[in-house]
Amino acid sequence: MKRLVNEIVKQYLRLRMQRIERYMQHPEEAQEKWLNTLVQTARNTEFGREYNFADIRNPEDFARMVPVHDYDRIKGYISRMMRGESDVLWPGRCALFAVTSGVEEGQPKFVPMTEEILAHFRRAGRDALLYYTVRVRHAGAFRGRHLLLGGATSLNPVTSAGASAAYAGELSGVVVLNLPAWAEKHLYEPGIGVAKIPDWDARLDAIAAATSTRDITLLAATPTCALLLAQALRRRAGAEGRSIPTLQNLWPNLECFVHGGLPAVPYAAELRTTLGPAVKLHEVYAATEGFIASQDCDAVGAGLRLMTDTGIFFEFLPMAAWDESRLEHLGSKAVPLSGVTTGVDYALVLTTPGGLARYVLGDVVRFTSTAPPRLSYVGRTRLRLHTFGENVSEKEITDTLVGVCHRHKWSAVNFHVAPLPLAASLTGQNRGRHEWWIEIKPGTVETPIGPLIAAELDADLQRANPAYAGRRKSGIIEAPVVRLVMPGVFEHWLRYHDRWGGQHKLPRLRSDRLIADELAQVTNFAQD
Repeated sequence: MKRLVNEIVKQYLRLRMQRIERYMQHPEEAQEKWLNTLVQTARNTEFGREYNFADIRNPEDFARMVPVHDYDRIKGYISRMMRGESDVLWPGRCALFAVTSGVEEGQPKFVPMTEEILAHFRRAGRDALLYYTVRVRHAGAFRGRHLLLGGATSLNPVTSAGASAAYAGELSGVVVLNLPAWAEKHLYEPGIGVAKIPDWDARLDAIAAATSTRDITLLAATPTCALLLAQALRRRAGAEGRSIPTLQNLWPNLECFVHGGLPAVPYAAELRTTLGPAVKLHEVYAATEGFIASQDCDAVGAGLRLMTDTGIFFEFLPMAAWDESRLEHLGSKAVPLSGVTTGVDYALVLTTPGGLARYVLGDVVRFTSTAPPRLSYVGRTRLRLHTFGENVSEKEITDTLVGVCHRHKWSAVNFHVAPLPLAASLTGQNRGRHEWWIEIKPGTVETPIGPLIAAELDADLQRANPAYAGRRKSGIIEAPVVRLVMPGVFEHWLRYHDRWGGQHKLPRLRSDRLIADELAQVTNFAQD
């Protein structure tokens, strides 16, 4: 059977690679093809008729006739789809929805999971693995089992659906439930029965029990979930009198760790020692609304290849023009792939076979190259530090902390940054400082102290962000303060907010003190 699977994989790789190579040279061709397919498919929906999709012939028509919008603009349409109405955003009736983690608002969003968007996720997932096989020049990852560690596969009835049955669940669980039969049979672990366990801790222990003797060649998870799985596997091995220093000691053929959802940089050193020295990391960039990009080479800082031929039409709205209060007037500012340049921050705009048209995802990206199109995730449009005019992104915060920790051989378990306002200046200008909440992994040779970390974070961030440096020099922003929290504080916060495990995550920064004030109530920080 493995020989048959290998032959199927080889045939798929060969045929799909031929198509990818065609569009590597002219990615705009694939993008225009998908735009035409999407608008023509949705032209007779209520949304399509409202914006005259039938008259759209090219990206210029699309940009002129359809405004960009966010979830608040279309949640009324989605609510009607959840109640069973047909032909609203996409042809036919949609009975399946994916629930986002609600990182920003605290309230989840429901995203339609049409047959076509599910096909997109399958196509993009296969292409992401194709990029990996091309990188390593063999298909060894397909000779064993693939452990997909994500949300539960259990679905919950949508209460607003009334007589029309509709269900919702986490994206990773929804995707697993719609795997091709051959993939579920020959590749997928830990199995639907285990994956549907709703409680994260119970599911993690069950996964460890179900997979400890399997031939796992590929693990897909967020960095934090992979580390938690390793702890569960080690607990199980310890109870049996065994030791597994690395996951490769348990799974000798493990060769690939597919990661996304969180930047892996803060966990890179720990992942290397946990997975094993021969395991390759393969980064993907996906959201509940669509699969966006995948790693396709080993060059440091290259970014991820934009997936231009998997069913989504991409546009990019320069952050220099960003104004959330005037979003409906910014459509003409967004450019297709042919209009992007490197080094510019863009808000990502998607049109998908799930019925979303010119939808502002909320992510900020920056192109590292345009031929081929590769980009890096920078942060969220709403999750930026700009209270004092500094405009600091999530990537700058993350890279700064990682740099400081690397110099001292510390490992950050989790962190959060928020503004700490002070009395206004004589001119009435907002003044304040940044407050960093950081949990450092115990057992370091050099003891971390808040003042040392704060001084280095301040110096490094000034070098990385001229706006921050200018406001530090003018006194608008004072030196940051670092709160070193006890182990488990962030886990407590995540559990309290029912965000522990799966696709849930803690926002790295906010321009308000919603999370920081909650952290202050539950922890005694070690150092100021």
